[in-house]
Order: sequence, then structure tokens, then C-alpha cells
Amino acid sequence: MDILVSTGWLADNLARVAVIDASKHLPAAGRNARAEFAAGHIPGARFLDLASLQDDSSPVPAAVPRGAQFAQRLAALGVESGCPVVLYDDSALRSAARAWFLFRLFGCAEVAILDGGLAKWRAEGRALETGEANHAPCPAGAPRDPDAARLRTRAQVLASLADPREQIVDARDADRFTGAAQDTVHGLPGGHIPGARHLHYRDLLNDDGTFRPRDDLRAAFDAAGVDLDRPVTASCGSGVTAAVVLFALALLGKEDAALYDGSWSEWAADPDLPRETGAPA
Repeated sequence: MDILVSTGWLADNLARVAVIDASKHLPAAGRNARAEFAAGHIPGARFLDLASLQDDSSPVPAAVPRGAQFAQRLAALGVESGCPVVLYDDSALRSAARAWFLFRLFGCAEVAILDGGLAKWRAEGRALETGEANHAPCPAGAPRDPDAARLRTRAQVLASLADPREQIVDARDADRFTGAAQDTVHGLPGGHIPGARHLHYRDLLNDDGTFRPRDDLRAAFDAAGVDLDRPVTASCGSGVTAAVVLFALALLGKEDAALYDGSWSEWAADPDLPRETGAPA
């Protein structure tokens, strides 16, 4: 299974994969992901409740979940270890990429994103189900430690600023990146980590929410000044849209890329950390 699958492929393979709705919305959107799932979802899908899948005991805002927490969530959804998974969303954040990152972080190899998500599935007139998911839970697998190579802490990002090989790619919109606008989502000033490159996650997508062709993705990274031969750390507001950048890199075959878990919501909240405003140098 490729890491990006089409609606046609999924329609032909619904019986052999676990389909999971990974929708998550910003509070300002005024949307309820669970209620929308009940109103209409891909047949047989499970609801991940991505918004709650985080480690609330961590000082890092919206931190990735603990290994046991992740294993328990999959067990509650009836997703057995080793089962192929296809993730989708109906969110402007393209939040299925965040879920994909978590699955990969905890060693789940056979996991894909539905290209275009629920919007494309619905636009093609494909079948939908209503109501809550009805899947029997299964025993939880053994908790796995996260793959440390896929995560960066605040201290690691700070140390990387002195390493000329390291690159930070910020997936937020241009106004928050440059500081022309406040980060109203997190109640913080705009700006960015010193030296960060800017690549808005939406620039990696077509108008219908599907991912752009690989040549176009490569060109987008090049235009942003990102060297694909060097390591990349992706950042955003709180680690959701940065995962779109990481997924696009994976489509290009690049694996030496990591998520700054705290992202701007952690960095900008610390007055002792350096910040920049304006366009990237």
C-alpha cells in the first residue's frame, strides 16, 4: 500500500483496511468533528478523536501522546497491531497528516492518507454511513517508545540553530510567520524561529485538497530555499500542519525529517528564546 491512496483505491479495498477519520478543527472554525462523523462518514470508518490524542501531562503544548496512550486508543477502536490503516479528514488543517505522523512515530509501517479526504469522497458521490462507529475493541498491543529521530525538543531546536546543515521549515501562513499578524490561535505574537524557511502547508496541495504532483512538491521546497539533501525539522503553530510538510517530504522519499513537537506555541511562549520577524533571509 502506498502512503497516499486515491478514493478509487479505497473504494476497492474497504474490506481489507481499517479506515479512520482523523479530523481536527481549530476552535474558531466552530465545528464538531465527532458530530460531523456521526452525520456522515466513509463506510466502516472509526473516529480517532485526534484532538484528544495528546499527552496532557506534558509541559509541551499539544504534545504527542505517550506510547501506552496511543496503543490504548487503537485498541478501543478495534484496530489490531499490523492492520493496514487509511486515514482521512474533513478539515482545513489536513489533520490526517498529523495522525499519519503519530502512526509512523510509534512504528506503524502500513499507514496511508486518503488523497483529498472526505471532501473528495463526497464530491464523487460515494457511499456514506451515519451514526457512531460500531467496532468491538481489541486487546491493546504493547506500548512502543516513540521513534526519537522523528521528534525534536525545544532544546534540540535551539542547539540546531548553530548547525549549518540543519533546516527549520515553518508551515504557518505568511502573516504569522513574518510577524505581520498575531498568532491569535495560540494568543502569541507573530514571528518565527531564527533562520526558519517558510512553506505554507497549503502550497503543497491542489485546490481540491489533494497533494500536488511530486515534481511540484519538489519545486515548492526548492522555491522556499529548502535543501532536500539536508535534515529538516518541521514546525507550525502546535504540530498539526507541520505534519503536512513531513508527509510531503515522505512522498519525495525523504526520511531524515522530524517534527518540533512544541512548535511556535512553545517557542514563542518562552521570552528567553530568540525570535525573528520579516521574510526569511
